[in-house]
Amino acid sequence: MSEKSSAARPLRMADKVVVITGSGSGLGRESALLFSAEGATICTSDKVPGRAQTVAKEVEAAGGNATGIDADVRNEADMKALVDVAVDTYGRIDVMWANAGVPEPGFGMKSFADSELDDWHDIIAVNLTGIYLAWKHAAKWMIGNGNGGTLLATTSASAFNAYPGFPMYTASKAGANGLVRAAALELGKYGIRANGLAPTHGMSVNFAMPPEAEVLGKSYEEMTPWNPDQRAMPLRLNRPPVIRDNANLALFLASDESAYMSGQVIQSADGGNFARTSIIFPTDLGQSDDLTAGVLPDEIRDQIDR
Repeated sequence: MSEKSSAARPLRMADKVVVITGSGSGLGRESALLFSAEGATICTSDKVPGRAQTVAKEVEAAGGNATGIDADVRNEADMKALVDVAVDTYGRIDVMWANAGVPEPGFGMKSFADSELDDWHDIIAVNLTGIYLAWKHAAKWMIGNGNGGTLLATTSASAFNAYPGFPMYTASKAGANGLVRAAALELGKYGIRANGLAPTHGMSVNFAMPPEAEVLGKSYEEMTPWNPDQRAMPLRLNRPPVIRDNANLALFLASDESAYMSGQVIQSADGGNFARTSIIFPTDLGQSDDLTAGVLPDEIRDQIDR
């Protein structure tokens, strides 16, 4: 083996300090572990007491460097303190990832007409204001530091195509997409870029569970028997989508590999869903490889064939 081929691969996040909100479970936790393995120093945060510190210990047990603090993204003082802790501990922030989010009460089982104003305020506070506050205080430090930086947000596929039963959530995530574009436009002159990832599949089942529930580290699809032929997802793979599939895109957006990308929101782990229209044609999903089969109802096809 040549010296060149035996050399270690450069770490994609070497010497970067990354702050991740909502990283006590799910995508934030998975990414903290992934980013650390790629050389990043991690500052985790979560509103559930102790969760961020648990993940920080997991990072350190794997050989990384991390600090965890309790912080609520709805609270501006907490977001300022989060930035201050990262800077005081590690000297800087290279990436601020506003990842924290909450679903709707009932997880899609409550109608829009029966929704509550208090729930609306809370969802917007976490899913949209939480990004604003984390980004605002990180950007202020980055501007003063003069070396640029990266802002990252977790939005959702629902920001592009609404999820049934999630009107408030969908609105909050669409607002987050707009904030990504606005921040990229305003902060670009400081060398600060802003991007988002919009997960579809492969997201943490903990998102549907109470905040204090055990952290399972599994996607929805991993929790049920996997048969790709019984899914509306166009892509057919022999394994379910997992949280790491979304974390991999976050790693790219946080790294210098995407240095000239800003103002973008990319759908992650969509499995080809965004390649199709919202019209559900009566195709025999999973039983036929002919994507044109059944595009026309049989009655119309019979009329044309005559």
